[in-house]
Amino acid sequence: MEIVSAQEVDALLDFPALIDALRKAFAGGVQAPVRHHHTIERKNGSDSTMLLMPAWSDFATSEVAGNGFAGVKIVSVSPDNNAIGLPAVMGVYLLSDGTTCAPLALIDGQKLTLWRTAAASALAAQYLAPDDAERLVMIGAGKLAPYLIRAHASVRPIKSVTLWNRSRDNAERLASELAGEDFEISVTDDRAAAIREADIVSSATITAEPLVEGTWLSASTHLDLVGAFTPALRESDDEAVRRSSLFVDTFEGALKEGGDLVQPLETGLIHRSDVVADLAMLCRGDHAGRIGPDEITLFKSTGASLEDFAAGCLVWQRMQQTTDQDA
Repeated sequence: MEIVSAQEVDALLDFPALIDALRKAFAGGVQAPVRHHHTIERKNGSDSTMLLMPAWSDFATSEVAGNGFAGVKIVSVSPDNNAIGLPAVMGVYLLSDGTTCAPLALIDGQKLTLWRTAAASALAAQYLAPDDAERLVMIGAGKLAPYLIRAHASVRPIKSVTLWNRSRDNAERLASELAGEDFEISVTDDRAAAIREADIVSSATITAEPLVEGTWLSASTHLDLVGAFTPALRESDDEAVRRSSLFVDTFEGALKEGGDLVQPLETGLIHRSDVVADLAMLCRGDHAGRIGPDEITLFKSTGASLEDFAAGCLVWQRMQQTTDQDA
């Protein structure tokens, strides 16, 4: 069994190939049950959560995974870790042969998650963001932010990126990291002004207080909401939801776990029928995505095991190609 480090994942993946792999996986050929949640109770401090996210090739229809694979991501969320200098979220991805279930690779789960989450947002943007989108606003400057920025820039002609973060120092550090990219990068303290001028607003935070207000959104804006992964968290306000055409990565996840939609559903602001399509419907052509030049689109992502599976398979296939070339 191969051990695949975070650095190797970065070296093996690129967004065009990963986005295409996700598109094929969402269109069909993968079985992906809803993830399992288990609470790990602690005598002292906050409880931890273990998530199990399985997926496997559907041999009857699969074209994305060759002879077939099976995989599972094991993720733990321990809120108290930050106080001792460790990430709150840790994980690994176990990829196995689809026929024998023999383990093939143990892949760094945190890095794989960054890649697949950003790729899913970019995949949605291909259907939902304006074709000529040039101005991207990134809300949040955590580890996911540079991946989201590069992913969106791989599918739209992004010329300028504006960063906003509660800590300006962290935003400045991210701007320095991205200084060599093919777009202008700047940091702002005026979140409202930046959002008003944006073609795409991507947000990846764990806020419970909405950071994106609907009155700030211009006609044709695409809103990509990646944070707020529990019902208690929320990145957008009611007006942003009310004004937008609503899309999700999966109905099962986003409508049960994503506070940006769970809360408006609970208050009656929106109804289940207002969420018009998920990524599978977009990728199969069951829904056209953006239908008008002045349409505001909102994509809510909470993550899915299908995405990790597609990314894990691509990592393994790239590893085999590298081995063959070196032979």
